[in-house]
Amino acid sequence: MTFFQGLPGQQLVSGTLDLPRSPQKLPSTSEAESEASSEDLVPSLEAGVAPDREEEKASKKKKKKPKGLANMFSIFTKGKKKKGQVGSAEPEGEPEPRPGLDGPLPTVEELKAALERGRLEAARPLLVLERELQAAAAGGAGEEELVRRQSKVEALYALLRDQALGVLRRPLEVAPERLRQALAVVAEQEREDRQAAAGPETSALAATRPRRWLQLWRRGVAEAAEERMGRRPASGAEGRSEAESVFLHMGRTMKEDLEVVVERLKPLFPPEFGVVATYAQSYHEHFAAQLAAMAQFELCERDTYMLLLWVQNLYPNDIINSPKLAGELQDVGLGSLLPPKQIRLLVATFLSNEAANVKELMARALELESQHWAQDVAPQRLDGHCHSELAIDILQIISQAQAKAESISPDLGAQIKQVLLVELAALLRSYQRTFDEFLERCKKLRNYRANVIANINNCLSFRTSMEQKWQVPQDPLSLLLGPLSELKRHGFDTLLQSLFADLKPLFKKFTQTYWATPEETLEKIIATVGGRLPEFSELQDCFREELMETVHLHLVKEYIIRLSKRCLVLRTAEQQQQLARHILANADVIQHFCTQNGSAATWLHSALPTLAEIIRLQDPSAIKIEVATYATCYPDFSKGHLSAILAIKGNLSTSEARSIRSILDVNTEVQEPSRSLFSLIKVN
Repeated sequence: MTFFQGLPGQQLVSGTLDLPRSPQKLPSTSEAESEASSEDLVPSLEAGVAPDREEEKASKKKKKKPKGLANMFSIFTKGKKKKGQVGSAEPEGEPEPRPGLDGPLPTVEELKAALERGRLEAARPLLVLERELQAAAAGGAGEEELVRRQSKVEALYALLRDQALGVLRRPLEVAPERLRQALAVVAEQEREDRQAAAGPETSALAATRPRRWLQLWRRGVAEAAEERMGRRPASGAEGRSEAESVFLHMGRTMKEDLEVVVERLKPLFPPEFGVVATYAQSYHEHFAAQLAAMAQFELCERDTYMLLLWVQNLYPNDIINSPKLAGELQDVGLGSLLPPKQIRLLVATFLSNEAANVKELMARALELESQHWAQDVAPQRLDGHCHSELAIDILQIISQAQAKAESISPDLGAQIKQVLLVELAALLRSYQRTFDEFLERCKKLRNYRANVIANINNCLSFRTSMEQKWQVPQDPLSLLLGPLSELKRHGFDTLLQSLFADLKPLFKKFTQTYWATPEETLEKIIATVGGRLPEFSELQDCFREELMETVHLHLVKEYIIRLSKRCLVLRTAEQQQQLARHILANADVIQHFCTQNGSAATWLHSALPTLAEIIRLQDPSAIKIEVATYATCYPDFSKGHLSAILAIKGNLSTSEARSIRSILDVNTEVQEPSRSLFSLIKVN
């Protein structure tokens, strides 16, 4: 499976290591020998010599022995022909005795010959020889004799060590029985080391224990692991860097090799060897050393991501906690590939890199889009709506950065979310400013209105993604949606500007005719609005409804402005009641028309009818109650607005008008209105 693909800054897409399976069962002795040439697993498990070939190699070694070893064994021949001493060599032609404890103790020369041929059973008589030497030292033997005998024993131990550890370096290439022999030899030497440490020192002999063969075996495993992990990987997939290929090779090698150790070596090794832990620690230490060495340098973005991906995802999840290894390694305590401080530095670098990349990519997308507006490029049409790809591009950039962080770890995904929201908020503010510049400078372009509609529609994609997919908390969400709300409002103002300009002279007719024919005037207003509504059909449905609410608000507001002009004074109750009926009829027409065309501004329904009721009522106390209720519904209804309405009632005395206005002195510290109506209306 490909782990790393694409160019720096793009996504790396794997979640699992897909490595070849290791052998599932331990082969028999014959199978192990026949497969030795093709087995290529852990570094310490390769290129061995089968037992039946070791004698041939031993004889070759004997013919061409290194000088140092020859000097060591030269002590075996010193003094052999002294008077009374029996030669240790067997007569030619007689069968060679097998070293063991069944018969007479073999001579030094016999043990040497047996060990050179790889006969590990010589370990027991060699141990007996060592104990005889210790007994001789305790019995007061001469110093020269002790030195000579100890030199021979140590030379034999050197041979035994090389043979036993040589088998353990290639455990899969020898018969299981021979492997058990070598393991038994090392285990026995460990016991002797412990006994020697617990017993009294023999000052007549040079200290030769502890021999620490188990430690030598572990060191050999570490060296072999380093050799295997350090092999140059085969040519990687196209687009994969050299570093990515190297770490992929190390990950695969470690996983495959440890699975083999668990399946084939653990059943043969004694528990005290800790074979799984030893191999795991050796591989882990080499892996960690390679990462630490790389982390010391100034890393490019791609390498920073790669290191974090291995440290926090692939290594712990796909290797350490893989199905075959998790149970074996949970108590080993391998830890992380890098120390916490180094990981924090890498995380900080990664977040900084991603923030810079996201910022640059989003700015580039916005610049390209704004160029299309300025060049009068018509927007796309999708399902009958003007469509822009800007929101899709921006959200894809954000989502890719989020997914990239989550591919490393869920925790890093949570961290980068906050970083990305900051960058997205900055982009949306820039988007609003760029859109405002377009509104101001490009009014004469043929596709001006279509591009305005396309940008308003963009707000839906942004809002839906943040509310649903990103699940942004309310406070950050309001900050993010703020620029979008302004963009939408400015877009609505632009789209409605010419319509509202056409309506202005029609509303003036209310006062110019002194409300003589309000039904006819309103009919012309409604007809004008209805004739222009198809211009907004390419808005998304939700925005077309919002735009209709804006129209609804404008109609109600302009109607109230005409009522507040103080040019109409009605002195009789009948005149006031007639005007109230006109207002109620007009309010019903406005409400029905706007609701039918999608307005959901129910909060405007009582605005005109209540004013009509204030004009109709004659009892000051009843008017006070109505005014108090009205001020509750519309907190921005002020004394100035009330005075303008009361001016219509020409039969109201100054003191009565003052008393009615005083009702607004109660609860003057009301909350700010969530929607504005009267704050949009200026009165004299």
